[in-house]
Amino acid sequence: MVITSLDFDKPGKQQGFLQVPYSHNLGGWANVMVPITVVARGKGPTVLVLGGNHGDEYQGQIAAMKLARELTPEKVTGRVILIPSLNFPAARAATRLSPLDGMNMNRAFPGDAEGPVTSQIAHYLRTVLFPLSDVVIDMHSGGRSMEFVPCAHMHLVPDREQRARMFAAMLAWGTEFCFIYADIAGSGLLPVEAENQGKLVITTELGGGECVPASVHRITQCGLKNVLIHVGALKGREQPRKATAIITQATNREDYILAPESGIFEIAVDLGGKVKPGQTVGFIHHLERADRAPEPIVAQTAGYLITMRAPCLTQQGDCVAVIARQVSAREVLSA
Repeated sequence: MVITSLDFDKPGKQQGFLQVPYSHNLGGWANVMVPITVVARGKGPTVLVLGGNHGDEYQGQIAAMKLARELTPEKVTGRVILIPSLNFPAARAATRLSPLDGMNMNRAFPGDAEGPVTSQIAHYLRTVLFPLSDVVIDMHSGGRSMEFVPCAHMHLVPDREQRARMFAAMLAWGTEFCFIYADIAGSGLLPVEAENQGKLVITTELGGGECVPASVHRITQCGLKNVLIHVGALKGREQPRKATAIITQATNREDYILAPESGIFEIAVDLGGKVKPGQTVGFIHHLERADRAPEPIVAQTAGYLITMRAPCLTQQGDCVAVIARQVSAREVLSA
């Protein structure tokens, strides 16, 4: 159902749209128009660059927009496909989920060619864009819900050769922290679909919140270009990190701390700080009972506070903190 006027095999630079059928009360023959840019020249890898998987995550959207304007065929070896705001309805509404169908793009795979808008886009990626691509870059931040230490991250895919390539690309982003994560909140993730197709997948969690510091924009934009150079799609010299990255891993459920009660969340550890088992990392304060002592949030594991909840107002079951233990490159590559 998704169509585009772009010719993915054509050399040069093209800018257009993915057109997704969507009927609404004031538009029977309407389309959702998702901006897309293709820059191609010569032989080389095809890299799919995605921002806005969640609409309230701005760092990747801005980086992809800037790159879409800046790239010329002379700078490219192979092909770069950029979709700055993948979940375009959510990006326009500044929401995590699409306001058109209530779906989470990062839980929408494998998708459905005749389903809701989000499902149609997921199906198009799975059946058209992923098969075209050698590398998939999916840029995230914590959005309005979480604040992360800026980090490139990845899954522990079972294929060792694929894992090693992903690990090297993760390091190429140049973030101080790298993060190995697990999925505790459902299936249907975009990176998993791309990984299952054997792609080199690079993902990020670059800060969060509505206000993005200039330093995080720099990390996002410089890291994206460095990874494109690393995989051989962009001309230039890869810039190595001056200091060794801190590699962290949170692959157990107890690493992800959920709020036992609703209330106002107070963090008690600096983001990126070290945490010991049994340490109180925060408190839930009771709105209705100011006389009650707050509920302590206690770490079950040791490591770094890699992310924390951004809005202080918290519902029972919300993730309020993630503790990631430090691991070596050898552990990641051989686990």
